[in-house]
Amino acid sequence: MSNAKGYVHAIDQPITNYRSVFSGLQAKYLLLPAFLVTMDYIAIIGAVWVASLFRIIIAPYFINELPANFMISQVFVYLFIPFVFFLFLHFDRLYTRRLLFWQQLEKLFKVSIYAMLSLVVVTYLTGEAKEISRIFMVVLWVSSFIFLVVDKWLSRQILTLTGLWQIPVVLIGAGKTAELLVNAFKRDSGLGYKIVGLVEDNEKALGLATYPVIGTFAEAEMAVKRMGVKNVLIAAPGLVREELHNMVYRLQPHVDNITFVPDLFGVPVRDMELDTLFNEKAVLLRVRNNLAQCYNRIFKRTFDMVCSTIGLVVLSPILLIVALLIFIDNPGQVIFAHNRIGKGGNVFPCYKFRSMVINAQAKLEEYLQNNPAAREEWERDFKLKDDPRITKIGAFLRKTSLDELPQLFNVVKGEMSLVGPRPIVAAEVERYSEYIGDYYLVRPGITGMWQVSGRSELDYQERVQLDSWYVRNWSLWIDITLLVKTVGVVLKRKGAY
Repeated sequence: MSNAKGYVHAIDQPITNYRSVFSGLQAKYLLLPAFLVTMDYIAIIGAVWVASLFRIIIAPYFINELPANFMISQVFVYLFIPFVFFLFLHFDRLYTRRLLFWQQLEKLFKVSIYAMLSLVVVTYLTGEAKEISRIFMVVLWVSSFIFLVVDKWLSRQILTLTGLWQIPVVLIGAGKTAELLVNAFKRDSGLGYKIVGLVEDNEKALGLATYPVIGTFAEAEMAVKRMGVKNVLIAAPGLVREELHNMVYRLQPHVDNITFVPDLFGVPVRDMELDTLFNEKAVLLRVRNNLAQCYNRIFKRTFDMVCSTIGLVVLSPILLIVALLIFIDNPGQVIFAHNRIGKGGNVFPCYKFRSMVINAQAKLEEYLQNNPAAREEWERDFKLKDDPRITKIGAFLRKTSLDELPQLFNVVKGEMSLVGPRPIVAAEVERYSEYIGDYYLVRPGITGMWQVSGRSELDYQERVQLDSWYVRNWSLWIDITLLVKTVGVVLKRKGAY
């Protein structure tokens, strides 16, 4: 049955009532926490065994004068160590809250650290430290984090296959915001949301054709009741306050959870805190500037120094090989220093392996003069997809991002960071307009949001907004996440030229 707008509502046709479908699984849902706890227990015990075997079998080969007898009580292994981990897992709400993969990884990393510190303190106070070596504790920390990550991933896969992880959700709104959310759910199944229907007024906003439309905004209450779904996600930032207020109050008596996306795009929300004013029926959102705090800047700089120094030592053979290949392919200097804009607007020489011919600037001017389309591309992106200046080995270096390895020296010198905004040239400053203040707050990075979000496939304005988002939402865990993601992007060679 069509309405006046000309599109069909699934609510006018026979639809699945998810209350009846999922009610038969309620008993199994009660077993969900028990399953997760059991899997975590197995992971923790496995980590203890690995740490014990490493201490007994492997460590003596590398460290002399280790005590031959290593003993640890069974009570400590099978009861106390798991209890400490469960304590922090519970306090971090890892049994009651669903998280996206990288969010869960961050919490597990913190849990492993807190649990280890607690175990060290307790073993020292109880005298167990005399029997339990530091090697055992360090390996237990590393292995517990790895085992818990694998355990959580495996548990989610099992629960997804059995259908116990999915939560049926009605999505109110089908515009751009809703599309972004659905794509995020597809990339990361951590939340387990299963979209079973859409509620939308605007036919032109429907960009999620694979999901049935079960009603308009005015019909939202009836549609949700008829579906029997207990979770609603409102992704319609365009709703005025009165409409959103009315919809929440109409739906709240019939569902367990209502989640809505506020119109806060671009605002630094990662560490946002919420306070409630009861009498005034209002909320206060507190946004912190993480990089304004001195200890955070110290953490970031220390992290950069340690990782870049280790990186230079480990990668030194590759650096030498690449330098030799560049010289053989096109004799001349192998390291190219190009002036870039850094923290506070200061100019610094940004090091790269030379990937172009020696007379690159003259060749560029000649090429742009004879190719209007290329000139337009250069003026728009400061890049050329088919750049005649690039050498054969240079094309390989750019595709694999090996040309940027010398920037590790910039990091050690304090001119760059491992993670940060993409280093820009002076001509690009005006392109940043009001966002240039964000750029000046931090050191530019070898990698960053731009590099893991499409690289050269993104337009310039998107790059600027990504840089601004990073600065305003910075955390050490975001740096770690972006570094790990960079490895995958480089291996796929996506968007690099």
